[in-house]
Amino acid sequence: GPGQHGQRRKSKVSDFGLQLKAKQKLKGYYGNITEKQFSATYEEASRRKGNSSENLIGLLESRLDAIVYRAKFVPTVWAARQFVSHGHVTVDGKKVDIGSYRVKPGQVIEVKEKSRAMALVLEAQQSSERDIPDYLEIGDRGFSVRYVRVPELADVPYAVKMEPNLVVEYYSS
Repeated sequence: GPGQHGQRRKSKVSDFGLQLKAKQKLKGYYGNITEKQFSATYEEASRRKGNSSENLIGLLESRLDAIVYRAKFVPTVWAARQFVSHGHVTVDGKKVDIGSYRVKPGQVIEVKEKSRAMALVLEAQQSSERDIPDYLEIGDRGFSVRYVRVPELADVPYAVKMEPNLVVEYYSS
């Protein structure tokens, strides 16, 4: 009857609500990436072979700003984006100032010599709040990091539960 039908519509809306929330949470975590950038990242994740939600996490964690944050060069993802755009890091010895730059496994990111004494950097490095994940290899007294491999969801030290599968549903519905 009509009652049944009404139920289904309601659950579709709440599914959408959960998906939207999962998307906003993931997007916000990476410093509120623009919708355009985020949906482009999703598009690429879905084109790649394998699991789209794992691919999405892998692509997000390959961002230069995300790695700068994970390596504890700075205290927050927001700070990481600024730190990168102000030209404080190099990738394989060359200055890169684009937060969304995609780092490839094997590449080395370094804090420039003149930026190493910044209070922001020293504070982040001394913080015991975060552990550096094992897909990053720290060198040079904590001022350089090698991106060892693209992580999977389970490898990423999120402080809250992320649900990239819901994000995939959001875009594919």
